[in-house]
Amino acid sequence: MLGRAFLALCSALLAGSLPGRALGQGAEGASGPATPPERPARTAAAAAAGVSAGVNAALPERHRVRYLLDGVEVRGAVRTAARVILRYVRFRAGDVLDVEDPEIELTRYRLLGTGFFASVGLSLRKGAQRGSATLVIDVVERNTFVLQDLWLGVAADEDTAGNARPLSAFTGVQIAETNLAGTGITLGAGVGLAADQLALRTRFVDPAFMGSRWSAAVTLLYNDARDFFGNRDVSFESPLLEQREVTEYAVVAYKRFGATLGTGHDVSSSSRLSLDYRLEQIDATVPTVASHMRGQRREPIDFDILGGKTVLSSLRAAIDLDTRDAPFLTTHGAFASLSVTVGVPPFGSDYGYQKFEFGAQRWFRLPLRHVLRLKAFAGAVAGDAPFFEKYYVGDFTDLLPDRLLDLAPDRRQPPNFLGTDIIEVRYGDYAAKLEAEYRIPVYTGRGSIYGVDLFGAVGLYGVATRRELTDAPAGYEGFARVPVDITYNLGLRVDTSVGGVTLAFSNLLGLIPARRGERK
Repeated sequence: MLGRAFLALCSALLAGSLPGRALGQGAEGASGPATPPERPARTAAAAAAGVSAGVNAALPERHRVRYLLDGVEVRGAVRTAARVILRYVRFRAGDVLDVEDPEIELTRYRLLGTGFFASVGLSLRKGAQRGSATLVIDVVERNTFVLQDLWLGVAADEDTAGNARPLSAFTGVQIAETNLAGTGITLGAGVGLAADQLALRTRFVDPAFMGSRWSAAVTLLYNDARDFFGNRDVSFESPLLEQREVTEYAVVAYKRFGATLGTGHDVSSSSRLSLDYRLEQIDATVPTVASHMRGQRREPIDFDILGGKTVLSSLRAAIDLDTRDAPFLTTHGAFASLSVTVGVPPFGSDYGYQKFEFGAQRWFRLPLRHVLRLKAFAGAVAGDAPFFEKYYVGDFTDLLPDRLLDLAPDRRQPPNFLGTDIIEVRYGDYAAKLEAEYRIPVYTGRGSIYGVDLFGAVGLYGVATRRELTDAPAGYEGFARVPVDITYNLGLRVDTSVGGVTLAFSNLLGLIPARRGERK
């Protein structure tokens, strides 16, 4: 769409009929999708060449439209410094601009992806000489103090009849100023609260450290937390740990304190490489003896954490590909990420492990401005990782609360629509998920609410420990030995001036047990 508009403008410029004109249909940004593009018009220059505007990429080399750039001009930025915007623009004075270069459209998406702007428009202004032009970037700024995450729910248990027993509330919030004083620097903080649990986070990101093209990031964390282990008929001894509110689970109490230092570099307008080093001290109190019924057999509980004070030291490398047209209410494009995390005993870690993850999402713009999103994820952990580095089942099913700042206060087992041994799993070494989501826009505005979309989603997911693959729980046969299940979601996605909000009905359904009968 943008390339077609570029060609129409540039053909007109070649004909000398326009001193300057908008290149695109306008950027939808976070406000929702733009009006579908119309059929390209035949401009005078294009008609003379015998082609329609928008097909420049298919033209022979001698017919491609190019300009020598006199420079790049930024208009409409009040709070954001021009140099911050130009970081995301690879075009410079003296470059030859091919109007069908995909970099043009990616530049607009990249600026929208910062979250600094409600809309971004590109245009060309006739240059000082024939065949030259100035690239003009028009932006409309939006609020950059955003609510990144909000959690509110009830941590529940289940009795032996499968009925939910609300025990305690949990809440959390994570906020950030993503464009501090117009410098592009992010400064954020978060807090999570549950019964006898506390999580704190603070984060600083400078996307151009000391004026370079490398970013710098620092994250500090503190968790005073508990986690709950055991399926059914749990037996344990833990004389050092108070069991005031939970008696049917073996509880691990632990504290984490540490920091993550990171850096990153843009490989291209749509891809980025990042590197992180994390160092934490962990102080855990683990039950001395614990067992439970796994399937039809009593087995010891593996807590996947060392008792006492230990050190976690890890390195992480990731590469991301992002061609989305908007960061929240995306209408087309893709986002993919590949990462590797390694626990490094030579750097003092008591945990040696490797973690591999791949995720990809693709958005398709459909008629009537409807949107289809397809998502895939796969991850694996090898070695001896602490349990909070593994895959929590609540992060994959929409029918249980997910973790908030690494706290997992909910004690319930996942729903089990397919009747498999997924119900035996809380943390896994392997995880995968396939999901499809359909979105229908119901409101588009320019005030404090940019857009509202109705969505419905359905997915298939699996979470497994190594034991599920090598030694399935007794009592499960055939397909039931494969720890997979289905999940679904329904609700509204709302893009506002303080960030994106998802109001999902499944969050309420997650507080209602999805099954009846004896707890497995």
